[in-house]
Amino acid sequence: MIPIGVFDSGYGGLTVLREIRRHLPEYDYLYLGDNARAPYGPRSFERVYEFTLQAVRRLFDMGCPLVILACNTASAKALRTIQQRDLPHLFPPAAGETLPSRRVLGVIRPTAEVVGSLTHTRHIGIVATQGTVSSRTYELEIAKLSPDVVVTAQACPMWVPLVENHEFDSQGADFFVQRDIQRLMQADPLIDTIILGCTHFPLLLNKVRAYAPAHVRLISQGEYVARSLGDYLHRHPAIDQPLTRGSSVRYLTTEQPASFSAAATIFVGQPVEAEHIDL
Repeated sequence: MIPIGVFDSGYGGLTVLREIRRHLPEYDYLYLGDNARAPYGPRSFERVYEFTLQAVRRLFDMGCPLVILACNTASAKALRTIQQRDLPHLFPPAAGETLPSRRVLGVIRPTAEVVGSLTHTRHIGIVATQGTVSSRTYELEIAKLSPDVVVTAQACPMWVPLVENHEFDSQGADFFVQRDIQRLMQADPLIDTIILGCTHFPLLLNKVRAYAPAHVRLISQGEYVARSLGDYLHRHPAIDQPLTRGSSVRYLTTEQPASFSAAATIFVGQPVEAEHIDL
């Protein structure tokens, strides 16, 4: 089996995997959640890079020629270094190719590519982890593609713990979501589009919708990442053709499999049986 690898620091990437499988159901997938070391958001660039590279190399070792970093923090803090420094050295291009023989893609670029066409006021907001906000990766990527768009980011440090502890439908979630959305809109009342810049946040979508102004459009990343992946595979047959198409998915976690399976079932919407793996 030659699957597509999907990596996240925990559960959030499952929301991306769900959309990828909905758009590209024929492929085989291997999901790896580094739950034992989550969350990544508060960690340094160096530590996130170290952990992410370990996971990526493990997925490569398990037969994945392509890995999706379904984690905004990893995409912000590790993707560029892995793409530019590690892959050309570790996996040089095959004969007739110019790109490394193994590839890693993130979730920020696909979102940045579409947001310019979705905003009318040219003012957008981003809710994300502190790590993603501090990296300013969204601002940089959006500026390359839509330089006239004004970006305002709001760190939401409590949102991931709420989701990870299955409190995303609680009154506590209401308090923190309302507070952070109000802070974002007060910082820039012209915002008409909000990116949910963490793959955990789709589970809080109903809360965000309740407290965001009615005219504001909310963007979950999964759909756009899935479409971008489909386009990428179409444009890179050397990566696409060897991928096996058995419509299977295998789940790996660095934490206790039973705990992961129970939580993952909520994200995926169907029963999950995970296996333990060490990095």
